[in-house]
Amino acid sequence: MTVLYLFGSAAPPVLGIGAVIEDAQRCGFDVCLGLTPTAARWLEPQVAELERLTGHPVRSEYKTPGTADAWPKADVVLFAPATFNSINSWALGITGSFVVGVCAEGIGKGIPMVTMPCVNAAYAQHRALARSVAELRGMGVSVLYGDDGFQPNQPGESREFPWRLALDEVERAAGARDQYT
Repeated sequence: MTVLYLFGSAAPPVLGIGAVIEDAQRCGFDVCLGLTPTAARWLEPQVAELERLTGHPVRSEYKTPGTADAWPKADVVLFAPATFNSINSWALGITGSFVVGVCAEGIGKGIPMVTMPCVNAAYAQHRALARSVAELRGMGVSVLYGDDGFQPNQPGESREFPWRLALDEVERAAGARDQYT
């Protein structure tokens, strides 16, 4: 079974992550869920159910050195929704959060990476976001943003998050990796 690390940060689409896990499992993925600290607080009431659903602990913190990893090794990573802060931190290599650290290291390990930012139109105007998206794409990360993915909404408005697009790209990335391993 292909192991998918599904990472989410604190944006409204993370609240429906259980359905995304089920969709990924129907596609044949063994899903391990990781969250930024704020997303973990948002989902705290759901953690037991999410752990039952995945069969793995939900993680939001680095493990203690010397302890065994509770997750199998990743075959592919999807970081969605990825906030302005997470995208910029990842592109700059600022690994203060567990999920950003795993993503930064995963690039060096050659793990296929897919991300879909979830930012509003005000954040999208900040030049750091465009630089970070370009930087991640330059490192081989599939960034589903703009015409090819998530399109920013106005502040305070919400729109459907294109999870199916993200899962389709994860399937493509995992399939491409399988061809070369």
